[in-house]
Amino acid sequence: MLLTDTHTHLYYETDGEKLNQLMQRCFDNQVKRLFLPNVDVASIAKIDSLVQQYPENCFAMAGLHPCEVKENYEEVLDEICQSIADRDIYAIGEIGIDLYWDKSTLSFQQAAFREQIKWAKDLDLPVVIHCREAFDEIFEILEVEKDELLRGIFHCFTGTLEQANKAIGLGFYLGIGGVVTYKKAGLDEVLKAIPLKHIVLETDSPYLAPVPYRGKPNESSYLVHIAEKLAEIYGTSVEEIAEVTTANSISIFKI
Repeated sequence: MLLTDTHTHLYYETDGEKLNQLMQRCFDNQVKRLFLPNVDVASIAKIDSLVQQYPENCFAMAGLHPCEVKENYEEVLDEICQSIADRDIYAIGEIGIDLYWDKSTLSFQQAAFREQIKWAKDLDLPVVIHCREAFDEIFEILEVEKDELLRGIFHCFTGTLEQANKAIGLGFYLGIGGVVTYKKAGLDEVLKAIPLKHIVLETDSPYLAPVPYRGKPNESSYLVHIAEKLAEIYGTSVEEIAEVTTANSISIFKI
């Protein structure tokens, strides 16, 4: 069995020994492919370090998280963009719009989102989208940008069935994480109407730990609990969930 975590910030762990332990627990739970979303300039070096330590297992993205988009976003984007030439990256992410924390930066977030979509198209890479309380704003931009090059993942998808189908129609997979294990989330009911061929797994470690670790720091090894929940939802085996979702991740990232 081979599980793929399409979205983990495992590199936030700065203690080398603890980081190695986190990775070993991944391997013990068959989580052997991990994709690392970038959030700002400082995280580039942390991601690269983890990739260098585990080149067969860890894969980098490049992007500016919407919560990090400030007035100087153009300078920051330039710095991130310049780093891409010297690195192997497999997606532009995580990028998007977040109106939960700060609505005042919406215009900056929209401009940064459009610019990074352009990077992805120029490089023929997928985009990994962070969307929080901003489906309408995200979809408005994606409808304009829609073409044969636009593709990717709606990270940490927790929307409605209508929103799920709209994302899929625009060429996106749904990134499903720990929220699916929460009793009152309702995401399990949405997924019952969505074929598994549109789903990838993620943890968003160290956030949003699945049951039975809810409320505690998350880690990529816990992906197995998300896979178990999907096996329950889809009436199949964990092995089948792993096989299909990993195949989906290969289709997206081309590795």
